[in-house]
Amino acid sequence: MNKKLNNIFKGDKVIWMVFFFLCLISIVEVYSASSRLTFRGGDYISPIIKHTSILVLGFCCMVVVLQIKCKYFKIVTPFLLIFSILLLIMALTVGHSEGDASRWVGLFGLKFQPSEIAKGTLVLATAQILSAMQTPDGADPQAFKYILAVSGCIVPLILLENFSTAMLISCVIFMMMLIGRVPQQQLGKLLGVGVILAAFFIFCIMMSTANDDNNPNRQLTEQVETNDKKEEKGVFEKVFHRFGTWKNRILKFVDNEEIPPEKVDLNGRGAQTTYANIAIASSKVLGKGPGNSETRDSLYLAFSDFIYAIIIEEMGIIGAAFVALLYIILLFRTGRIANRCANNFPAFLAMGLALLLTTQALFNMCVAVGLAPVTGQPLPLISRGGTSSVINCIYLGVILSISRSAKKKDSNSEELVEAKLVSA
Repeated sequence: MNKKLNNIFKGDKVIWMVFFFLCLISIVEVYSASSRLTFRGGDYISPIIKHTSILVLGFCCMVVVLQIKCKYFKIVTPFLLIFSILLLIMALTVGHSEGDASRWVGLFGLKFQPSEIAKGTLVLATAQILSAMQTPDGADPQAFKYILAVSGCIVPLILLENFSTAMLISCVIFMMMLIGRVPQQQLGKLLGVGVILAAFFIFCIMMSTANDDNNPNRQLTEQVETNDKKEEKGVFEKVFHRFGTWKNRILKFVDNEEIPPEKVDLNGRGAQTTYANIAIASSKVLGKGPGNSETRDSLYLAFSDFIYAIIIEEMGIIGAAFVALLYIILLFRTGRIANRCANNFPAFLAMGLALLLTTQALFNMCVAVGLAPVTGQPLPLISRGGTSSVINCIYLGVILSISRSAKKKDSNSEELVEAKLVSA
């Protein structure tokens, strides 16, 4: 029996434990936060069964992926790049609408977000470039140009529909180049240009005349815009139709005016942030207990974008700290695995994927506690989702696959040292 379990749960045991804790928390909190879905559908068990099924599917994908040797990930890189770019173009042109953004693509009867695939693909390509162009003094200066070229084919396509995801993957790639010892002069110039471009982009958003007249519950009360209507828009509106949403999110975030409790609009724009603050403020140290949230019925997307606020409300500060600790453990444990790798490619790939998961988790947590504007980034492996949950499981499967080879290399080196000592 133990042998069969070991054949399934291969790789780093600590990462497996982090995965199961995150899944357990996800099932409990998503079930608690899905009151809107159960009320609308009249079925209290279907949403959580669907979510659990997705996690089980993700687990199966993990088990399959961790069996794949790391060298095969290199082979699929060019194919994934072409596939990701084509999917992102499809999302912009014929993608399904979700709110006011076209981020979904239907393929073979499945609906998914191409940006989720593109993020991992860009990390994979960056790891391959960094590993192939390493020298004793760090990465070859040409590696910087190749990484920018690949990023330039993917990040702008994500940016047009999802500003926060584009910023997320850009930060991860920058940290990977830092770890990959890309010349500091090049990184400094990139950081300076990046700050200037980001400032100019935000300036354009704030100066735009676009308005977002949608209230937080718009998706529940109105039909989303159809693709036919989108085709009636001009080119400018097609490209910059998200400016109104981004502008109002930024304005809401920078508005520090204190509003008396009796004047708070719990149904207007920014209501989700207000309810998140109420959930956090009423949590105390130990929380109200699982399933006892009082704001989940009012908090829009409580089971997704704002699930961390529900975790704080129900599990308290201690529970919230424990969830954050799990992501920290994942990052540092992956760092130890990368440190044991004999080759550069698996080390860079493992760290890139771990940074991708933990940085996204940080984005989500900052939004929930009011330290960042609303971004729409789910909490990895906890928020209710389809594509994102399965793909995040695949990312963990890759890290576990790398941990297997790193452990093997480590044990081989120990055996070699012991053999030398015996012969001596």
